[in-house]
Parts: sequence; C-alpha cells; structure tokens
Amino acid sequence: MTQSRRTFVKQVGGVAAMSVLGALWMTLDAEGAQARVGPTVGNPGWYDRPMRWAQLAFVEDDPGNYDQGFWLDYFKRIHADAACLSAGGVVAFYPTKVPLHYRSKWLGSMDTFGDLVAGCRKLGMNVVARTDSHACHQDAYEQHPEWIAVDAQGKKRRHPSDPSLWLTCALGPYNFEFMTSVHQEIMRLYMPDGIFTNRWSGNGMCFCEHCQVSFKAYSGLELPRTLDPQDAARHAYILWNQKTLFELWRLWNTKIREINPNASYIANAGGGALSELDMVTIGELAPTLFADRQGRSGTTPPWTNGKNGKEYRATMGSKAIGGIFSVGVEERYRWKDSVQSGDEIRLWVADGIANDLRPWFTKFNAKVIDKRWLPVVEEIYQWHYANEGYLRNERSLARVGMVYSQQTAEFYGGVNARTKVEDAALGFYQAMIEARIPFEMVHDGLLDEEHLRQLRTLILPNIAALSTKQCGQIEAFVARGGGVVATFETSLYDEAGVRRKEFGLASLFGASFAGKVDGPMLNSYLAFDHSAGGDTTALLAGLDGVPRIINAANQVSVKTTGDTKAVVSIVPSYPDLPMEEVFQRSQQTGGPGVFLNKHGAGRVVYFPGDIDRTFWEVLNVDQGRLLANAVRWATAEDAPVEVTGQGVLDLAVWKQKGSMTVHLVNLTNPMMMKGPVREIIAMPPQVVRLRVPKGEKVSRVRLLVAGGDGVYKREGDVIAVDVPSIGVHEVVAFDLAT
Repeated sequence: MTQSRRTFVKQVGGVAAMSVLGALWMTLDAEGAQARVGPTVGNPGWYDRPMRWAQLAFVEDDPGNYDQGFWLDYFKRIHADAACLSAGGVVAFYPTKVPLHYRSKWLGSMDTFGDLVAGCRKLGMNVVARTDSHACHQDAYEQHPEWIAVDAQGKKRRHPSDPSLWLTCALGPYNFEFMTSVHQEIMRLYMPDGIFTNRWSGNGMCFCEHCQVSFKAYSGLELPRTLDPQDAARHAYILWNQKTLFELWRLWNTKIREINPNASYIANAGGGALSELDMVTIGELAPTLFADRQGRSGTTPPWTNGKNGKEYRATMGSKAIGGIFSVGVEERYRWKDSVQSGDEIRLWVADGIANDLRPWFTKFNAKVIDKRWLPVVEEIYQWHYANEGYLRNERSLARVGMVYSQQTAEFYGGVNARTKVEDAALGFYQAMIEARIPFEMVHDGLLDEEHLRQLRTLILPNIAALSTKQCGQIEAFVARGGGVVATFETSLYDEAGVRRKEFGLASLFGASFAGKVDGPMLNSYLAFDHSAGGDTTALLAGLDGVPRIINAANQVSVKTTGDTKAVVSIVPSYPDLPMEEVFQRSQQTGGPGVFLNKHGAGRVVYFPGDIDRTFWEVLNVDQGRLLANAVRWATAEDAPVEVTGQGVLDLAVWKQKGSMTVHLVNLTNPMMMKGPVREIIAMPPQVVRLRVPKGEKVSRVRLLVAGGDGVYKREGDVIAVDVPSIGVHEVVAFDLAT
C-alpha cells in the first residue's frame, strides 16, 4: 500500500475543471476514453466460454466444516463450467499475509479457497475469485480509522447487521490501497480468471474527511446535505461518485492484469435506469458481466429477470452475461439459509435464459442445510447443457426497443425515480408482455444509427431528460423510417434535469408545452372517435364500440401544433362525489389524448398523459391494449414472430449460428404478480408463426423442452408450428439449411 492519501486526493482533484452542471451523465472524465481502449475491450478471451455458473459464498465457519467433495461432484453433474468462490475482503478464506486482512478463525493451517480452486480446475472450470469490501474488523478500525465510513453527523458507522464490524468508505484508501493489495495477493497466489467484488461501491453517502477533501477538490463545493438533484452540490456529487468508482474499477483491473493479462476485474454493478453507475461506461469496461437480480420479492413479476437481462445487453452487446439467481428466499428480512420453492426457481431462471442470461446459482453457506433446491438446479443445468448450441445467441430478431434512461432517473426523478420513471417502464413492459410483442431494451446513451439499425420502433416511457443531441438522434431515427411511441414528459427536460420551455421532440409530437402539468386527476377519461377512418383505426383495435376508457392520472397540458388526427380526446375531470354530481359538465374535450403523426416513412405516437405509469398502478386492460396498439401502429410492419393461444407468456426470438429460436415462458399463474409460485399451471396449445428472414431456409423444427420434432407447415415466408402445451418454458428451434 504505497499510495499516500495526499497523492490520492491530488489525483482526484485533477479533474476539478469539469463543468458540474454542464457535464453529461455519459461524459464522466477526460481520461476515460483512453482507458476504455484497453485489452479487455474487443478481446473475448475466456469470457464467452462459460455457459453455466456456480457460486459458493463461504461463511466464516465453513473451513473444515463443509464437504468439498460433495460440491465438486455436484458441479460435475450439473455441467457447471465456471465457479465464483469467496476468497477475501471482510473475511479471508486463504492464508493471507496482507496486514489487517482478517482470516477466518476456522481456517487454521488450511487453504479453503485454494483447495476448491484446484478442484474446480481439475474439472476444467473457469474460476473467478469473489471479494467483499464493504466492512472491516475492530483491529482495522483501530489502526486505520480513516478507512471507516462516516454519517452526516460525523459518527463512524458500525455495521447495521453485525455491530462488531465497521462499514468502510468505498471512495478512499481502504479500497484504493488495502483492497488493491488484497486483489494483488489473490492474483499472485492463485491466478484466477478474474476478481468479482460484492458491495464495493459504498454503503450510502460517506462524510469522512477523505470524501470531504476529495469532493471539495473536484467541485469546489461542500458535500451535499440534500438529495435534490437540482442542487449544485448534489448534482456534482452524483458525477464525482461514479467517476471515482470507475477510477477504482480501472485501478483494480490494471493491477490484476499486470499479474495475469488473461484476467480482469469484474464489478458487481449495473442494471437499469435506477443503477448509480453509467451503463454505457460499464459496457465498455467489462469483458463480461453478471446481472445480480437474485429473485422476486413483494409484487415483482417473474419477467423482471428477463428485463434485467435486456437492460444489461443494451450496453454489453454480444458479451456474455451471467444471470445470478438465489436458491433462497429474497425478501427484506434476509433469510439467507432459506430455500425457495422449486417452481419459483424454475420460472425465474427460465425467463432469464429466454432473455440471454447464462444461469448462475449462488449458495450462501457451503454447508447444505436444506437440499430441496439441488435437484431443481440440476434439472435446469442439465437441460441447458443438452441444448447449449441453441442458447449461444448471436442477436435478437426483435424490431421494437424500449428506452431506459439513467439520467432521467437521477436528475429528473431523484428520490422519486422509482415512481416517476421506473413505474412507467414497468407499465409499458407489462403491456408488451400481454401483447406478445418481442422487444429489446435500449440505453439512451446509445441512440446512434449503429445501435438502432436493427430496430423499427422506439418506446420512450416518460424519458423526460434528453439532451439536444439525443433528441436529434431520435429525430434522425424517425427520418430513416423509424417509429416512436412517447409518453407524458418525454423530452421536456434537458440531460441535467432542467425543464425546457418546450419539448425537445415537439416537432415529432405535433404538440407544444402549454406550461403546466395536471394531476393527480380524478375521474378523467379518453373518448374514442371510431369514425376517423384510415389506418388510425388500428389504434382502437379490440376496442370496437367502446366510447371511452379511463385516462391517465397525470397529464401534461399541451397545444396542438401539427396535423394530428384527434382519434382520442380527453374528457376533463368532473366530480366523483357526491354520487348525484357524477356527470360530465361539458361536451367540450380537453384536447387530444393521443397525438398521431407521420413524418415521411416514420410514425410518431405521443400520449400527453402518464398512461404507462397509470397502467402499472391499476393494470386496466383497456390502457394496456391502447399502449400495445400504439406500438403496432408506429411499427407498421409484420412482426418477426407471432404466437396465438390463451395465456400470458414472455416471448423472445433469437438468431444463432445455423438456427433461430423462439422462447416461450409461461407466466400464466395466480402468483405471477406476487410470488412465490406454488405450482406450474400448464398453458394450452399455442401456434408459433416465425417469419423466416430473406435468404434463409428452415430444414427442421424442434421443441427443446418437450423433445422431438415440431409439427409445422409453411405459409409463404412464414413457418407455423403447433406447440401442444407449455409447462414452465418451451423453446422452438428452427434449424437453418447450410
């Protein structure tokens, strides 16, 4: 640990010239572009090889008390080809010599980590070492109090779960010096394929002396005492925090690769709009990544695992992504030695596999207490191994992309990001699931032509914060013939979360901002004009004869500026009590409830209301149908795959080398929106119609779960396949003639 605290502060302060409020979310530091052009980028190395991962997260008394032979035999039976094994950090499971690196009291003269690494390598497995840097022991606290996280009142922070431990500051010498030494020692002793760190990015905001000095050097400001992203200090802190964490990532990666050029640092980081670190930068830094969404809690739907995979792939591209799932119950009460129901595990993992996540089970405590999960994971992994060739996807064939925006969540949503931003995405996602429209996720930092080339339509679920450049990219997408469906305050704010006088996409919407946002509104409706005629009637498909449906709860006040057709009009709120007064006061409408516009070959739909967020709150079937119809109208082309039959399913369509696959995940279950699943309710027969791309020819159709060949017929360029029934998951595989 040679780097001094003063040197470190000086390095951080070297970027203070960055404009705080003018800095884009994606533009993190000047040296970042140079750092990204490294050997981990564009060099897959071993990273694409593993398809099935196993993780053992040791607890302190595992050394000498767990059965290593049992686990190696299990890894072999399930065809696991990579393992993540606990090495050090909070507790060392090897004979460390780094000062203050706490060794397990049960370790003695053993090398629990090293012995299991050797056993896995004999099985031909890749091995990644796991570390955890979020806490330290009393001796470290006494000798290095500067390592400890400090709260806003200036008090050192004890661990909330284990008061004998102290929480560490992620942004200072504990990580940059001490954990760097730990990682170097692990690499020198065992040469693992990489190091993966849990809880490396902090325990909430830290007010230690180091953070105060470093942030002041960066921004010229004091650490913020507010969470308001429009506060100058808070805005600067958001940028400084992630910039420092990316510096830490690059430091660890550099030190690891100096010892083992074929290894790298792989952070436990990333996800969707609510993630604190920029996913575009993560996608450039990480040679592979592991999506740590371990299971359901509360009212989480099972398709959330697939959503997480889509969000990662939006910036990771074709790089391999592992989908971490827990075999235990994932609730806020932290029952870490629990066991999840078998069907809950099956459904959660199936949705991840359907969306290109490579399964990774994690087991806390290497001593098996409840064995019920073991045959479940074995069944999943053996099927995955048998069909591996059909699961090495090259690209999605979906033509619709749903945008997610970290800058919108951070700078517009702030502490209310989950309700103001994420709920809109969840509502639109649910509507697309119910409509059986295959789609991908798109990061708003990658709206250039190259990344959007395969897509026909973009969905913007209240993507409120967009830069002028991003608005220009969306306009160019429409000019090339693309479709857009946008809702509520999309583009009304710039990338820093500052409200504009006008929508950034006003020219596409055919609508002008009238200066206010109404809501929550009670008893408002959307009235339909079924006589409008033309192709606009497609917007009301499935709503024939319906005069009106419920409106969104919140709405932007707008003025019409284009030639939009008023197929849907707003019925303004009127009293909902007393019952005698519940009647519409005037037949005059409040303007268009949906704006439909054509721009050359492109089409744009704009909802001034937060209909997607409202749909997520109330799950009104009419609203979901209207959202799906808007996507179909904007897309204006035949879908790559259509599936007909009763039930709710998650649908994904993929191209592999020599094949195409359609994944059907059965979500038809009374516990779909509130797990865990008790039993699987089989879906009735389905018909899958795949539109075969020009130049390709299907030679055989297989059902990978039911087994055997599928019954199919050709209908021009469409292959129609009968799927008798679906339990958890079915994969229809189309072999292509060579």
